[in-house]
Amino acid sequence: MIKIGDKVSVLDEPIKGIVVSIDGTEVTISTDDGFDMSFSINELVKEHSETLIIPSYEEIHKNVQDKEVFKKKPKRPIAKPKQRVKPPMEVDLHIHKLIKSTKGMTNYDMVTLQVDTAKRQLDFAIHKRIPRVVFIHGVGQGVLKEELKYLFGRYENLSVSEADYKKYGLGAMEVYIIQNPKTN
Repeated sequence: MIKIGDKVSVLDEPIKGIVVSIDGTEVTISTDDGFDMSFSINELVKEHSETLIIPSYEEIHKNVQDKEVFKKKPKRPIAKPKQRVKPPMEVDLHIHKLIKSTKGMTNYDMVTLQVDTAKRQLDFAIHKRIPRVVFIHGVGQGVLKEELKYLFGRYENLSVSEADYKKYGLGAMEVYIIQNPKTN
């Protein structure tokens, strides 16, 4: 409850002052600027004149360290760029993935189309600096696989290996393109 002598602030206005008189619900205050102004009691808020205790730096630091929020979390290993695993580019060389129909094509024509596609995709990957390419050749008689080995052997800075068995089975080869070869 507001009484004479209380320090008050006016709601929604930057006015402060001391209560001089109270007449029902109307309160007159003497503002900090020296003016007497009247307001409804509902427009005023009593200010507490308790002295503000400012803690020392050491007390603040100790309290912050004690808080659970600021306790250090265990560090988890940050993946370095070399450790990140980007999925490889996949090239499916199954003949039905390359053309709609093999009608009128000989086996030689089909293998030639598959090898040409592999060469084009490998050149694209080298040009775009894609480090890993998986060529899915299928199991079959092994003719396409041998042709791919011969093709990859004509390139420098390639490392060829079997692709992930769990994902591709026996019918795929992974080519790693060495981006910055060491020159002696």
